[in-house]
Amino acid sequence: MSFINIEIKARCTDPSFIRNYLLSHHAELRGTDHQTDTYFNVPNGRLKLREGVIENNLIFYERNNQAGPKQSNFRLVKVEDAKGLKAALTAALGQKVVVEKKREIWYIANVKFHIDEVPGLGSFMEIEAGNLLADLSKEQLQEQCDFYMSEFGVSAADLVEVSYSDLLLKEII
Repeated sequence: MSFINIEIKARCTDPSFIRNYLLSHHAELRGTDHQTDTYFNVPNGRLKLREGVIENNLIFYERNNQAGPKQSNFRLVKVEDAKGLKAALTAALGQKVVVEKKREIWYIANVKFHIDEVPGLGSFMEIEAGNLLADLSKEQLQEQCDFYMSEFGVSAADLVEVSYSDLLLKEII
């Protein structure tokens, strides 16, 4: 089944501000995860294998690169044998880039928040208003994303239009 998120990624100079806001608004902390995202070469969209303690998924997504809130169409498959799947996908498609990060995972209802530390890139926060957990329209998801951007004081200058994989590939090239 396919789902959508309305999401943003932003540079975060004060992760404790985001964390304190989430705590004071009774967000549910699912935990802190060390995640390895392996991106594979594919003809369209993005395909990544996420390996972590909390989340282990194969994720295919399509999303335009833009700084503000954007729609992401995705498919999520839970993975039992990440090492075996990674070996098969690497042999078939080749690896594009690997992203390592420390991620705090928080929820308020259907909205997922990440506070990320990515070696070599810095601190980031993400807001993902999604219909995976709630039957909401694209417009309602957009309103949720806009609301939390305002609450967190996210400015246009803070917004990041590309994925961590794109940022790392720029560093490599």
